[in-house]
Order: sequence, then structure tokens, then C-alpha cells
Amino acid sequence: MTTNDLEAQDAVGQNVAKLEANLARVEELTQRLLNVMAQGRTVAPALQGPSQELYVKAATAYMTEMMHNPAKLIEHQLGFWGKSVKHYVEAQHLLAQGKLEPPTDETPKDRRFSHELWDTNPYFNFIKQQYLMNASAVQQAVDDIDTLDSEEKKRLRYFSQQLVDLISPTNFLPTNPEALALAAETEGESLVAGLENLIADLEANDGDLVVTLADKKAFKLGENLATTPGSVVYRNHMFELIQYTPTTEKVYETPLIIFPPWINKFYILDLKPQNSLIKWAVEQGYTVFVVSWVNPDAGYRDTTMTDYVEQGYLTAIKEVKDICDVKKVNAVGYCIAGTTLSMTLALMKKRKDTSVNAATFFTTLTDFSDRGEVGVFLDDDFVDGIESEVEKNGVLDSFFMSRTFSYLRSNDLIYGPAIKSYMMGKAPPAFDLLYWNGDGTNLPACMSVEYLRGLCQNDKFATTGFEIAGETVHLKDVSVPLCAIACETDHIAAWKSSYAGVAQMGSKDKTFILSESGHIAGIINPPTKNKYGHYTNPELGLTADDWLDSAEKHEGSWWPRWDAWLSKKSGKKVTARTPGDADHPVLAPAPGTYVVNK
Repeated sequence: MTTNDLEAQDAVGQNVAKLEANLARVEELTQRLLNVMAQGRTVAPALQGPSQELYVKAATAYMTEMMHNPAKLIEHQLGFWGKSVKHYVEAQHLLAQGKLEPPTDETPKDRRFSHELWDTNPYFNFIKQQYLMNASAVQQAVDDIDTLDSEEKKRLRYFSQQLVDLISPTNFLPTNPEALALAAETEGESLVAGLENLIADLEANDGDLVVTLADKKAFKLGENLATTPGSVVYRNHMFELIQYTPTTEKVYETPLIIFPPWINKFYILDLKPQNSLIKWAVEQGYTVFVVSWVNPDAGYRDTTMTDYVEQGYLTAIKEVKDICDVKKVNAVGYCIAGTTLSMTLALMKKRKDTSVNAATFFTTLTDFSDRGEVGVFLDDDFVDGIESEVEKNGVLDSFFMSRTFSYLRSNDLIYGPAIKSYMMGKAPPAFDLLYWNGDGTNLPACMSVEYLRGLCQNDKFATTGFEIAGETVHLKDVSVPLCAIACETDHIAAWKSSYAGVAQMGSKDKTFILSESGHIAGIINPPTKNKYGHYTNPELGLTADDWLDSAEKHEGSWWPRWDAWLSKKSGKKVTARTPGDADHPVLAPAPGTYVVNK
């Protein structure tokens, strides 16, 4: 035996020993995994999925279709069987000829199957093709049901797709070639690292499985996120008011106050300096204030939408007016904060309060007649479950909201990250947007139910009127000049629904901008990136489809267009204001204390 042979044999022995050690480590970690999984919360069935009624209706409708039109069912089944058997025969024929190659692959491209072995390896290609054929068959079966109403069919399509996505072969180690190859290459170290990642996520969330999307150690608020200089100049039990330090000698007389959604934290508008809308607005010469909402605990059980309006919006507007010694402000509302801003403006109209000169709405729904993709979670089965949950605990834990929105993009926000972290042992990326996405807040019990029942389900603001602060307010009561920005692929606030709400507002001065991309990327779209374009059309009396068909397409960010609109509503230039005044001393540097409260 040569020296090379001995060295090779020794290397093999070392690799085997390393593999055995890693497998032993897996066994040790498995016991730790079982222990932490036992600590997870018990989630009520009503919050786990739709009620059985939906599936009973679907099964009944399918049977009815079969009885009345058996030919359609037989055609569908034969088509599916034919594709599956043909594929099997072709694969067997190539193997019989000694050819280790896959048969013709006519399945659609899918980025989950981007690894080359899905296309070149006969085994993995066979699994992929069969899965995609099965997925297509399920989708076709749902589409062929004609006796469900449109909302029921939308829900059935969504939840059946969730099941199809769940059983993708990419989600299981024995049928994921990329994960298997890495495990072999690292002698099992990737599996050990993946199991450690899984356990770390479970332990960090008291037994609940929440996939870590971003490296939490890579960011710290005030150091490399939310770094725009400013100060907390007012605080109550609902919010901290941050005033940002000017960077220009002169500023517009009318200050700008931004109300972010309280479902997440405000710093989506102030991530890094290069994509901070807050920093950019300060640089354009605006005196910028931002509301940083409290992260409520059970003590906020009885906090209502009226409390958010009276002790949040109206209080913040008053304090900004006092600090800047002005009679009017301009206001921005993002998502649910835009919805509530619109109700606040309607209430102010009733009270003859003219404190808001002009308003801007980011991805805001006020007409909920078409609730878009998120509507699958807004039927009574889910909302009843939420109502029961908040009645018991006083708040809707951020865990539930985060999970709901993640499942709207499950391949991107659940399965894909889980595969990389748990199967392949890779550390999550240092990605600011994903870090923010995982930094959720709780919602007060009473406010949650008011919002879900009164607005999302019953659409009162756009129909019979929504009761708030002793008044019944309507969309038509929103009469200040306004600019609304919606996003073309928004899966939370569908742009056509946003457009429908704006069309019903009573203002005679309306601007509607449609940004490319989605709920976040379409808004956080700095001009320097030149990434996503936008559409404009002054004719707001058209249907949404006709508006887009005749709209003008513009390259680049909508931010400069909004600046051109807002500057005309902001008065003359005055000497720049430093944060606070004698009655509003600096309480803390930005980003404040509420934003770091877990």
C-alpha cells in the first residue's frame, strides 16, 4: 500500500469519525429540541386555519359538480393521470436504456427549484415534476368549482395553495438535493448547525417557532438603524413625539407630522441613511415630527380607536402646533395609521377643527369592500378566534399578526428562510428590512376588535359611518387637500381598494400616485436607487383599471413628485427650528425609548 493510499484511507477515517460525531451531536440536540417544543403556547384552533365549514362547503360543491357535470371531472382526472403516467413511463424508459438523465421537462419555472440537480438528476427531477403536476391539479380542481361564491372561492384557493406550498419537496431533507449535498460535503455539520438554529429560534420565542429572518446581532437602534438625529420632545402613555434636527438653514413654515402604523415600529421610515424617508424629508427643508407608538401590554386592554385618535393623533397635532407656534400642520398616515388619520380628519371636520392643512396617505385602506389578499383572514372564523384571544389576554400578541402577514408570502417569509436556516445551517442575513419585519408590536384588545369588526368586516367608514369620539364619521367628511400613494403589488392594502377609498373622499384637491412594487418596497423607494417607477393620472373619476390604462408612467421614485406637491402646501421658508421649546424639553435622543420596548 502506497503512502498516498494510506493518506486517503486516513482521510476517509477522519471524515467518518467527524460524521459520527456530528450525528451524535444531532441526537443530543434532538432532546433539547423536544424539551423546548413542549414550552410553546397552545394556539386556539380558530387561529390555526379556517373553520371546517369552508372545507365542507368545498367538498359539497365538488360533489355537486361531479353529479351534474361528471364529464368535466373525468376530463380533469384523466388529464392529470395522463401527465403523471406519461412522465413515469418516460423516466422508466430512459433508465431501461441505461441513461441516467431526466425525461423532457415541460413544467413551469419555479425559483424554489433553482438548484441544478432539480433539472439534471433523474430522481430529483422526477419528484419535482410530479409535485408541480399535483400542484397544478389541485389548482385546477379549485378553479373548476363553480357553485361557491367569490369570497369562499378566494379563501379556498388561498388555503389550498398553502397546503400545496407546505408539502413542496424543497421543504423536506430527503427530497432537497441542495441540503443533502451540503450535508454530505460538510460531514453533517450543516445539519448540526441547522438544528442549533432551530433550537435557538424556539428558545428565543418560548417554544413558538418564529423563523429568524435577519441577523439580530447586526443591528442596534440608534447606532446603525434609526440614526437620523432628533429628540423626543413629548411623551404620553400612547406615544413619544420625535422632532428631527434640521439640516438646512431655512425650513418650510408648516411642519410635517408622520403617523406610522402601530402594528410595527416607526423606523421602517428611518432604516439606513441611504433609504431613510425621514432623513430625506428633513433634507428637503421640512420640520419633521414622527409619532413612535407605545408597544401595549395587557394594561391597554380597554384602549379604543377613539383613544388612538384623541390621545394619539389630536394630541400629537396640538403639541406640534405649540412647539412650532403655527396654526396648521401637514400630516402623513401609513397603512392602518392612514386609515385612522382619515377618520381623525373626518372627526375634525365635524368639530370645525382646521389644524391639518393637507394630508398624505401611504398604502391606506378606507374602503374595505374588497379586502384583497389579506381578506382570507377576515371572515368570522378567524375574527371570532382573535376576539376570544384578546378577551383572554388583553392584547393581540405580535406573534399572531406577524404569522398572518408572513403566510401571505409563505415561500419568501417562512419556507425559504427555514430551509436555509434549519436544513442548511446558514446564518440569517444582515438585512435591515427583514430585521424590522421581525420587530412587531402588540395590539390593544378593544381597538383590535373595533378595527376588525367595524372597518374590515362591516366597512362602516365607507358606508353607514364609523362611530368615534362621540361622532359618526364618513369618508366624504375627509375634505382637506390630499395625496395618496398606493403600491401596485401590495398584498396588504390592495391598490384598487385604496383608490376606491380616495375616490369617495370629499376633498376637491386630490392626487393619487401608484408606485411599482409592494407594501414596503414601493414606499421605501429613495430617488438615489432609481429602482421602482410610478404612475400618475389626474382623472380620479375613472374605474381603477381605466385609471391605470390611461395613466402616465414615470421612471424612478415618487418621492420628488410628492415633495413638489407638499412644498406648495407648506408655506414660506422660516429659520430652521431646533427640537423642542421651553415647554417641551428634550426627554431623550431619537429614536426614543418606546421603540426599543419589547
